[in-house]
Amino acid sequence: MIFRYAVAPADRLAVRAIAESTGFFSPAETDVAVELVDERLRKGPASGYEFAFAEEAGELWGYSCFGPIAATEASFDLYWIVVAKDRQRAGIGRALMVESERLIRAAGGRRIYVETSSRGQYEPTRAFYQRGGYRIEAVLDDFYAPGDGKVILVKVL
Repeated sequence: MIFRYAVAPADRLAVRAIAESTGFFSPAETDVAVELVDERLRKGPASGYEFAFAEEAGELWGYSCFGPIAATEASFDLYWIVVAKDRQRAGIGRALMVESERLIRAAGGRRIYVETSSRGQYEPTRAFYQRGGYRIEAVLDDFYAPGDGKVILVKVL
């Protein structure tokens, strides 16, 4: 597995396919993932979105997207870590987390924030981040919908 950082037009379809393969994200959430790729393609680094793509032999297995939080000194959002369904549980998500943290640290980042849902479906997601050293900083009840709160996790580098 290698990491690639440059975003290419073909990544639009690949990101959509990976997100859809998981069966985890709504169509609207998948559209947001593609919109971040589009924004990076349009604006380059000025978009504020950075990517790490995990691939082997030209096949994209997963990716992460992160960027600095505007008006903060050294805080970053980790927006997405997504691994294709048939490649999950092989350490790719963990590798993407570690690589994203390395890149954030190199860019001067000191705190990383992750947001996810409080629904039971997302318990494995929250556990994944907690195993990686993230702690739950806040829960905003009913944020996304009644009974679906926002969980904010943080890691201090």
